[in-house]
Amino acid sequence: MGGLYEMGPEQRGQGVRPYWLSYVSVESADATAARAGDLGGTTHGDAFDVMDAGRMAIIADPAGATLALWEPRAHIGAGRVNDDGCMSWNELQTRDSEAAGDFYGGLFRWETEPIRDDGDLVYTTIKNAGSQNGGFMPMTEQHGDAPSFWLPYFTVSSRDATIEKARELGGTLLAGPLDLPAAKIAILADPQGAAFAVFEGETDE
Repeated sequence: MGGLYEMGPEQRGQGVRPYWLSYVSVESADATAARAGDLGGTTHGDAFDVMDAGRMAIIADPAGATLALWEPRAHIGAGRVNDDGCMSWNELQTRDSEAAGDFYGGLFRWETEPIRDDGDLVYTTIKNAGSQNGGFMPMTEQHGDAPSFWLPYFTVSSRDATIEKARELGGTLLAGPLDLPAAKIAILADPQGAAFAVFEGETDE
């Protein structure tokens, strides 16, 4: 369902903070990385093999949000999602949802559907082959000058209990708790500062 790796001296020397990196399955890591460049994104090095598990590349969209491309071979990727403790959603924090939709639609053929409140864009959902798998959240002045970034959500049986447990383990509450019509959410950070969100609510099968 995921993994951990220790950052190397180069990343540490550049002041890179711990973060979660989301992966998108693709037919060809090389071809998709090249297409990302054509669409205005950037690639962080060349695609490379991960033993016999698969081939991957790391890209950034035009606003700087980073994702990994995963060309599966022996390992398909996450074998379990949506259950308690598993990833359930990926959300792009962005200042330009329309531009993000153009980039990711051109790259992955994702379909986007804006949600408006009194004419203001409040969210954009992402669909892949008709199934929702994430969304775009407009960034506000509360984000300061932070670049766009992807935020993973994990399903929990109790948001409030998870917040308390995170605090006991040295984590912090970054935003929320927030009660939505369909879910209870909060954004947390682990003791090293890596941000993630928790989601209490119904999920798809």
